[in-house]
Amino acid sequence: MLLAASGVAVTSLAGCLGLGGGSASADSDLPDYNASGGLSVSQPLDAPLKGDPNAGVTVAAYEDFACPHCQEYVQNVVPEIQSSYIDSNDIRYEHHDFPIPVDEPASYTAANAARAAQALAGDEAFWTYLDQLFANQSSLGPEFYASLGEETGLGADRVRNAATNRRFEQTIANDKQQGMQNGVEGTPAVFVNGTPVDPTVDAISSAIDSAQ
Repeated sequence: MLLAASGVAVTSLAGCLGLGGGSASADSDLPDYNASGGLSVSQPLDAPLKGDPNAGVTVAAYEDFACPHCQEYVQNVVPEIQSSYIDSNDIRYEHHDFPIPVDEPASYTAANAARAAQALAGDEAFWTYLDQLFANQSSLGPEFYASLGEETGLGADRVRNAATNRRFEQTIANDKQQGMQNGVEGTPAVFVNGTPVDPTVDAISSAIDSAQ
């Protein structure tokens, strides 16, 4: 179990391993996203960002929404990086999808639900969904996606349909292919300016400080 509290960071983090394949074809018979918010759903979508998009240091994280080690990373490591570097706009922080898959179909459908939020309401909505999906990892499925869509005002049917029909499969597949080309074999996988680092507070912070 990863713990990061009171300035103490664990120095190692296990990961979910494998290069399992399988991806369903996207279903084009979906609601018109442009009818809600006037946002385009042309693919591939850009990587969701937070921090300064023009920062000299980029931290890129590859994650599987069904991976318990990714859940630990998001809940225990990212908040430390957020408070130390992201909130002060010292870095550009990116999310990339890498469904191993740890769980079929949740690894894919949850990623599609988060990307639906991004397409409908931008990166801020994506990060809200990411946090909620990891916080409710044991509940991932169509009914949870619908509930989350209703709670956030993005629409229960829109989010559920985008998730279950894997509307953003092209974006997710492109992310995974990029990760494989970069040597990703498990999740979470973290890169600082293209160099792989352990997904821990100490390792990421050290790499950021060295790159600044």
